[in-house]
Amino acid sequence: MLDILLTASVSFIISFLAIPVVLQIAEQKKLYDIPDERKLHTHAVASLGGVGIFGGFLLASLLSIQIGYGNAEFQYFFASAVVIFFLGLKDDLVILSASKKFIGQMVAASILIHLGGIRLDSMHGLFGFETLPEGFALALSYLTIIVIINSFNLIDGIDGLAGSLGVLTMILFGAYFYMNGFTSYSLMAFALGGSLVAFLIFNYHPAKIFMGDSGSLMVGLINSILVIKFINVASDASSLVPLDSAVAIGISVLFVPLLDTLRVFAIRIFNGRSPFTPDRNHIHHLLLSKGLSHPAITLSCVAINIGFVAFAYTFRSLGSSVLIVLMLGIAFSGIGFLYYNKRRSKRMVIARHNGTTELKTVSKVVTLSSEPATADQQ
Repeated sequence: MLDILLTASVSFIISFLAIPVVLQIAEQKKLYDIPDERKLHTHAVASLGGVGIFGGFLLASLLSIQIGYGNAEFQYFFASAVVIFFLGLKDDLVILSASKKFIGQMVAASILIHLGGIRLDSMHGLFGFETLPEGFALALSYLTIIVIINSFNLIDGIDGLAGSLGVLTMILFGAYFYMNGFTSYSLMAFALGGSLVAFLIFNYHPAKIFMGDSGSLMVGLINSILVIKFINVASDASSLVPLDSAVAIGISVLFVPLLDTLRVFAIRIFNGRSPFTPDRNHIHHLLLSKGLSHPAITLSCVAINIGFVAFAYTFRSLGSSVLIVLMLGIAFSGIGFLYYNKRRSKRMVIARHNGTTELKTVSKVVTLSSEPATADQQ
């Protein structure tokens, strides 16, 4: 336990000290995320918080995890994290195309799968499937890692949301691995958790800094490692803390970002667009349309995610297949309610201009910030 506390403390201190330096450099070099019609912030904000997060996470992990003592796979975990970090950093500084980002993510995923041993060789009874053929196992592993990497990138739309969900997942995975005797995985989880807590101090609304792709993609990568390891370990009856319905419980830990990503991807593909095309269909956009503030949305999403974890754990005897269907049913019922009320909030009004009559459709306008739209832009 002392190792856990020291690792989390070291990562917190390093990130807490590094982020103000990043802010100062961003100010000097004018490295800002400029708002546009798609983004929710109304003034220029530095988007290099991932630099501070990555620095605290990597240094704390390297200081606490002894790679040469049965933890050889961690060198590949850190190698893939470096790939993802620099991929995201380049996208923060010089916009990358979706294809280039995808190629970089595939490189990181291949390191994890073929060198780090992070792969799904079994469905563990989900929908009646057990051991998978080699080709299908590889495809499923790549798909899982890529989707989770992007899930935190896509959910990072309002102040504090991605960071808070990241802290939640790190606590849950870290606690489980600690109880199950996988100390190194627990140390990695709490190293990232400590860095995210330090970042949230500067990212709380109104945010002074965003984590950017360099941070959100890396948080997604670490979550993909931990959830696949969790499913494989928790499904093993010989482990110290085996869990029924391990697949469903693992999904529930990442439920909010995963569901939002898959739903938005499906909408974009159905509309004939690339799944990586930006839009305003995310869950936080729906909640903003209901008039909720950034902190309220963040707390709501975290509370909902905790609720799904508690639901999956409480009813784990039902099996992963039944649990996943029930969770999807509950989630889509809630999303359908938000969409229904969003449509009802629109109304038709008649406007007259110079003797002509014009029909307009207007909807409730949500004030996102009291600051001028041109503030801090240079």
